Amino acid sequence: MEPGRTVTAWEQAGRRRRLAGFEIFTLEVGPLEDSTDEPLLVIHGFPTCSFDYRKVVSGLAASRRVLLLDLVGFGMSEKPDIHYSVELYADVVMAYIAELGIDRFALLTHDMGDTVGGELLARQTEGTWAVDISRRVLTNGSIYIQMAHLTDGQKLLLALKDEKLPTGPGSADIASSLAATMAEGSLEARGDLSNDAELICRDGGNALLARTIRYIEDRRRAEDRYTGAIESHPSAVGVVWGTDDPIAVAQMTSLFSERRHDVEVHLLQGVGHYPMLEAPAEFLGAVSDVLGPR
Repeated sequence: MEPGRTVTAWEQAGRRRRLAGFEIFTLEVGPLEDSTDEPLLVIHGFPTCSFDYRKVVSGLAASRRVLLLDLVGFGMSEKPDIHYSVELYADVVMAYIAELGIDRFALLTHDMGDTVGGELLARQTEGTWAVDISRRVLTNGSIYIQMAHLTDGQKLLLALKDEKLPTGPGSADIASSLAATMAEGSLEARGDLSNDAELICRDGGNALLARTIRYIEDRRRAEDRYTGAIESHPSAVGVVWGTDDPIAVAQMTSLFSERRHDVEVHLLQGVGHYPMLEAPAEFLGAVSDVLGPR
């Protein structure tokens, strides 16, 4: 089923699977057979979910199978009151790929997903994950955490204990926080975030934000592992980056290019932290360029 842009249509197009011990929402879009390209695995960021890709998934799936999921604690997936970690998210992704029976794919990651991707790349390099990651695209994420400009809200959540909040922020405040990470000129995207906020709040997810944000602590703890794998993995790599991101600043792409000379860089001018929502046509074109025929 082709997903629509409403939450209801997105949910109806997907299915829930039991992965790594949790109920995980998954969605597969595009041709099952006669695909001209390898499947594309998409990993979303914090605090949103796969619904971020509603404006571009049909274009991404024009010639390949696109695989999306909501990580545990996010979107339409189960949201248990537990300690969350990058390693746990990677376990869920590995279980998803194993259930689909796929051993070769490309990778598209955003925000926290860049870090989860780094852990997956490290596992593949170490030989603990027997798959072939052919090509990959990084999008607006703090791949160099020391360069990140965390928001006041992120700092507040990190200063809290790693435990469920009595009450979480409301959907209106969450929508406002998401909008603040987008470029000032992204008026349509900034005004259309109520569904995204509701998905964060679904099943009490807003009360878990002080738990699900702990990936930043993991990022700091294992910087060499995650970023090292992102920089050194032999697969072809490109970045598609909104230049007006106030958190994952565009200077990160310059440092990455210095350390990985063959990286293909697409800077989307006047675009913020969510390029797939703010400039879907430009985002789709840039990602397609990176993932295009060899």
